[in-house]
Amino acid sequence: MRIEQLEFIAAVTQHGSLRRASEHLHVSQPALSEAIAKLERELGVPLLDRRRSGARISAEGRDLLRNMIEVLEAVDRLKSAAGDQTAAARMLRIGTVNAGTSSLLLPALRKFQTIRPGATVEIRNLQQSEIETSLAEGGLDVGLVNLLSGDDTPPGLDGTPVRHGHPVVVMPTGHELASRAEVTVDELRAEPFVGMRAGYVMHRFAHRIFGSTLPRDWHSTDGAEMGKTMVVEGFGLTILPDYSVVDDPLTRAGLITSRPIAGDRTVVTMVLLQRRQGRPSPAVRDLVSTLTAPDSQRLSA
Repeated sequence: MRIEQLEFIAAVTQHGSLRRASEHLHVSQPALSEAIAKLERELGVPLLDRRRSGARISAEGRDLLRNMIEVLEAVDRLKSAAGDQTAAARMLRIGTVNAGTSSLLLPALRKFQTIRPGATVEIRNLQQSEIETSLAEGGLDVGLVNLLSGDDTPPGLDGTPVRHGHPVVVMPTGHELASRAEVTVDELRAEPFVGMRAGYVMHRFAHRIFGSTLPRDWHSTDGAEMGKTMVVEGFGLTILPDYSVVDDPLTRAGLITSRPIAGDRTVVTMVLLQRRQGRPSPAVRDLVSTLTAPDSQRLSA
């Protein structure tokens, strides 16, 4: 068994196919496939499900993946302790639902780069279920998701609250409802609406407050950033956590504003998720510390 074989399995898990993993690793696909096949023969279990649509980690491989990730993280820590700067500069993989990308994640990453100037990051905008699966399989180092009051942290993952806030109505700054201190559900229902697609917390929240009577004109999109852009372009109003709007570039530019929903006291929390098992690398610990620093948590429930 060689360390590179474990790295190959982790890469296929992260990128979803032998071809993309080989491109990322700069290793030929036949060589990558043969190295994994040798490891499968050595362990006596199939690690990948090979299909026409691509290769994914098998159920047996998923059971062993956490142990593989722990070995790779231990190797990174050993190299880092020995002064190997390439280990300290390993790409950190962040999955986010993007509600806090502009207002939370990007400022935190700027601060993180002053601590670890050699570190690189990969930010993936995903739905919450995809983030949870990728964390469990080792394809991500950390994830940022939104939870409503009463939601539980997924099994096998640890959650750290990063921001607390409330859902708000997001509208163009010149909209007539911007003159109100708050917006009622009936007023919002009468407007063209930009909703998040199924799988996002704000999709679930919107259906909760509208009940069976939805806005007549309902557009759908993936994620807060496109939702805010559609608001600016006049497609309708949307609902997002307030921490997704405060300090957003579109807010600072005076293009969008937000108002509370009358009578609603729902708390929405952005939570940082990590795998429960295994010790994170020093770079991941620094990233987590930056994201959870007290000066990052400016909104309170």
